[in-house]
Amino acid sequence: MSLVVDMHTHFYPVIDRDQARRYDPDTGPWLDVGDGERGMLMRGDEPFRPVYNACWDVARRIEEMDRDRIDLQIMCATPLLFGYLGDARRTAEWARMINDMALEMCASARDRLKTLCQVPLQDVELACAEVDRAREDGHIGVQIGNHVGDRNLDDEGIVDFLTHCANTNMPVLVHPWDMMARERMPKYMLQWLVGMPAETQLGILSLILSGAFERIPRTLRICFAHGGGNFAFQLGRVDNAWQCRDIVREHCPNPPSSYVDRFHVDSAVFSDASLALLVEVMGTGNVLLGSDYPFPLGEQRVGELVRTSAHLDDAARRRILGENAISFFAL
Repeated sequence: MSLVVDMHTHFYPVIDRDQARRYDPDTGPWLDVGDGERGMLMRGDEPFRPVYNACWDVARRIEEMDRDRIDLQIMCATPLLFGYLGDARRTAEWARMINDMALEMCASARDRLKTLCQVPLQDVELACAEVDRAREDGHIGVQIGNHVGDRNLDDEGIVDFLTHCANTNMPVLVHPWDMMARERMPKYMLQWLVGMPAETQLGILSLILSGAFERIPRTLRICFAHGGGNFAFQLGRVDNAWQCRDIVREHCPNPPSSYVDRFHVDSAVFSDASLALLVEVMGTGNVLLGSDYPFPLGEQRVGELVRTSAHLDDAARRRILGENAISFFAL
């Protein structure tokens, strides 16, 4: 049997208040480990989100991987740690610290844990320097957010960074963060339930409709979290707009649906019907097992959806559970 690889999981290293204060005296993110079992993600002196020790405890992660029959887990930082809105040089130092902490976590379980780095995406030169350093140190890819302030993925500097990743064989995971219209979604986790899928679709369409995929080498390996957000379900609408409105196809020479071979998505969609649509749109080779572990909105028994799907044959199941990730990350 092939390895089972969960390629979308998060960690939060034990950053203390003093380390966070050196980055940002008022809102620097850190971890209050609480009783060691339950802790709190903090922004300055304000609680942000309760978590449990799988975020920082390698032994707990391995225990739960064994429970879910996961052979290899690929970790990336919680997006709260991105730091894109701060000073670029200070954020570069921050990213380096977090990246080093991630490798320290993996060092005790090298055959079970791998990690993606983070970069100061607000400065393309510094971002390229850090992604190169991190690759040399052992990171197998890079996680980025889907925007930097009001700059989407088609921003010239971000396209230059993605081109650099393509030219240096560094896989990219795009994760939504800093969701739009937060003032209209203060309750019920609507920022995560509505904003996150919309942000991810915005990221994908920014690359397609701007013509960025025409400029970025096809060697770029890029994956979008959470099943690509709204993309698969809304692709017919986007193709129809491209056919009917010249302003949609101004910089996009081909139908949007023709670009599905340029990117991957993870499997974190939580229903068999949604997974069936995702595989139909993207193809079995472009969907990777991803759980969003260890957060409450992630898959609570990792891999169960793929393993029990009525719409997948055994070959498709093997590809999604591990073979695609092995190829994508060149493991």
